[in-house]
This record gives sequence, structure tokens and C-alpha cells, in this order.
Amino acid sequence: MRSLVDSLKELEIDLSFHPPRIAAHSDMPYAIFVYPPADEFTLRKHLRLFSIKLSQSYGRRVTFLSIARLVWDTLKAFGVGDLYETESLRGFAAAERHIHQLITSPDFKPITDSVLEKISSLSPETDVVFMVRAGGFAPNICRASWLLEGLHNRTSVPIILFYPGRAESGTDLRFFDLPTQGGLGAYNYRVKLYGVIS
Repeated sequence: MRSLVDSLKELEIDLSFHPPRIAAHSDMPYAIFVYPPADEFTLRKHLRLFSIKLSQSYGRRVTFLSIARLVWDTLKAFGVGDLYETESLRGFAAAERHIHQLITSPDFKPITDSVLEKISSLSPETDVVFMVRAGGFAPNICRASWLLEGLHNRTSVPIILFYPGRAESGTDLRFFDLPTQGGLGAYNYRVKLYGVIS
């Protein structure tokens, strides 16, 4: 199994090229970096140092974008009180469905739109986005794949999604190593995978 450091080195090599060599398709300039959920805080430390190296060595400016923060901002915008009431009256699963609706429905604030707003001033020539804290989607709020599919053909800024979980086989991933529930566990991704993959 590769270490975090070895995996980041592989990603560094691909990000050193102009344009970066992270994607198989130009309309999806994304990649996923898979790491064990237990390594969350270690990864965060490495990513800060990694972003400095990318800037100093390759002129790549890294923007960190927290999925958890985007979810929380949407909740606050539409009233956290409704979420608390939903959970107290109908349970945790209903609260998850409530959040899912807020961040996926065009009637509210799709998280894809939030991402595009945050990266609208970035340049595909010099910038790269590190999408972190995907735990904001856990345990069953939303698929990370839904987010990436929603960005398809909508940005050319390179995005690396840091994904807490594990690779099952090929490009099948299991979010947070959770058992599959309603199709939210293993999922086949169409983008390049980096990271701690056994």
C-alpha cells in the first residue's frame, strides 16, 4: 500500500505539467485522492505543506474548498431550525434527506453552484482547487460523484477531491468505509484516482 507522502508525490508530478495531467477528459479536469478516514488530520497537515510546494516550485496556486463548510453555509442560509425540527420529529434519516434536498435541488442552493461561485475568479492556467472535508456529505447526505458530475462541462479549473474511504476495485470507491446503504457506498468514478489505494 502506498503512503500519503508517496501518493502526494505522484499527484505533484502530474500537477507540475501545464496543463496538469490529472484528467482523462478535458471536460472533467478532476481527480480523486483516496485516503483512509483515520488519516484525516495527518492529510490536512501534509496538504498545507504540499500547497506551499506547488506554489513555490510550479507556480500553482492552491485554493482549499471545504465541502463541510459549503453544506453548513447552505443550512444556515435556509434556517438550521428547520433541520433540528425535522430530526426531532422524524429522525436522523429524515434530517439527512432534508440536507440532501437543500444542497441538490435547484429550488434551494445546489452545492455545485456554491462551488462554481467560489472558484469563478480562478484560472485553469495557474490555479488548482483542493476540495477537502468531504465528511460534510457523511454518512448518507450526498454522493461525492454527484458533485463531480454536476461540475461536468461547467469549469476548466483543475479540482482534486480528497475522498475519505477506500478503493474497492478499479475505480469503485467506498465512502468512509461505510457499508452500502441505498447505493451510497461503493460507486464507480470516471476520473483518475490517486492516494492510498491497496
